[in-house]
Amino acid sequence: MKTLSLFAVTMLVVSFLTAPIVIAQPIGRPPERLGKVSFANSCAPAVQDEFTRAVALLHSFWWQQGEKAFRQVLDQDPSCAIAAWGIASILIGNVFATGPTSASAERAKETINRGRASGTKTERERAFIVAVAQYYEGFAQRPHGTRIKALSEAFQALAKRFPEDDEAQIFSALYLTATQSPGDKTFAAALRAASNLEEQFSKHPDHPGVAHYLIHAYDYPPIAHKGLTAARRYSEIAPSAAHALHMPSHVFTRVGAWQESAATNERSAAVAKAENEPIDRLHAMDYMAYAYLQLGRDADAKRVVEEAPQVAGVNPANRGGPYALAAIPARYAVERSAWRETARLQPKRSWFPFTEAMSHFARAVGAARSGDPVAAERDVHELTRLIEALQAATDSYWTREVEVQRLGAAAWVAFAKGQRNEALGLMRAAADLEDKSEKAALSPGRIVPARELLGDMLVESGRLSDALAEYERSQVTDPNRYRSLYGAGHAAALAGNADKARYYFSRLMELAGSGEPRPETQQAKRYLKSN
Repeated sequence: MKTLSLFAVTMLVVSFLTAPIVIAQPIGRPPERLGKVSFANSCAPAVQDEFTRAVALLHSFWWQQGEKAFRQVLDQDPSCAIAAWGIASILIGNVFATGPTSASAERAKETINRGRASGTKTERERAFIVAVAQYYEGFAQRPHGTRIKALSEAFQALAKRFPEDDEAQIFSALYLTATQSPGDKTFAAALRAASNLEEQFSKHPDHPGVAHYLIHAYDYPPIAHKGLTAARRYSEIAPSAAHALHMPSHVFTRVGAWQESAATNERSAAVAKAENEPIDRLHAMDYMAYAYLQLGRDADAKRVVEEAPQVAGVNPANRGGPYALAAIPARYAVERSAWRETARLQPKRSWFPFTEAMSHFARAVGAARSGDPVAAERDVHELTRLIEALQAATDSYWTREVEVQRLGAAAWVAFAKGQRNEALGLMRAAADLEDKSEKAALSPGRIVPARELLGDMLVESGRLSDALAEYERSQVTDPNRYRSLYGAGHAAALAGNADKARYYFSRLMELAGSGEPRPETQQAKRYLKSN
């Protein structure tokens, strides 16, 4: 009863602000729209609008603007201790990424101490500060995943303690989703979070965090379709936030809705450019290029390839920028099966070994498939070196991902040398290992699915029925990919399976028939015309 009465007092002190967050902008720019957020607090009336805006920015992962807004609140009302919770939460950064730097963690701890010293006015606000502090306890001794688990447990306890506090429920669901293991194919944590968020969505259909976190909760192939409603709502709830415009493409990518993915990322990249947010811009551009390539819009994809290196202000310590800069040109070459071009990619050193690995993997496959296994072997050795670096950093997820690439590259080297049985064994091992885990949220997809590459190798080995089966398996987790649709149609046509060939070639033409006339599209068109 004591907890409920304190919450009720807070509700009386400052009522929930339920009007849409619309902030006037300079002439020539539309009003800022961030959705509707309600966060009860005991801060001064003068800071209420800015505090609510800051929470909305946090819900849309707008880090720099969000921290600035929370600090403005604290500067205007030093007794607003809950703003310290907001700053510490913002400084974690993307909970689905790698966590803050040591310097950012120290800033967060200082702010938490400031909030505690200022004296929280309610038990609930004190509980929020204590909960976020759990992430930073023993920061140097615990990896990000362990810290997120502690944060999730703290917020689950908070949500249970304050069952009428919707913001507590929403943040608890976010942090629970962030504990979802990419190797857990039951998606238990994500589905638990989604269940809670769906309840909140029915109550708060214009809340940016609810729509956002539902997309994350459903960001897995078997359940992605459940996130379509949230995906289509989020970009309209908070169109001023680049991340809000990008996030729907996580679901669109999972279900193969490439037109929608390209369109929403075009909007996201434009907003990120206008707001000088280079990481958000590059992240959207990576997803955008991926979508363009599935649609056969190669000229548009090339424009992204040329524009990406010109993006200024990229922080090399934030993995999003280096990842996109490595992935975009690799995708452009591989998706078009331009193997000689792929072999000429130029890897760049990075703070993150897995970003370098993408270029070496693509180069190795490109060199082997264009008849230069010796050059390909050099890149396989580089992949081995990068795996050792990841193992030394105890990064198990990316160690496995790069091992999949090493196995795939080694398979194509063996194939180029005429060692077909060994090659197929290595390629199948790569596909089986990749199946055990999910792609990272950082990426729209692997540079090329291993099972799709296995299909390619089986076609070249004359095992057409087996190839068709592998392309079809690949499409379960990566639907509507151009190369898989073509590969399935091509394998079926060579095997004399006219029904399957017509089915897959027809889907390819529906997908990319209005794109650039790639040889694969032209072949599909000819087949359909004569069959």
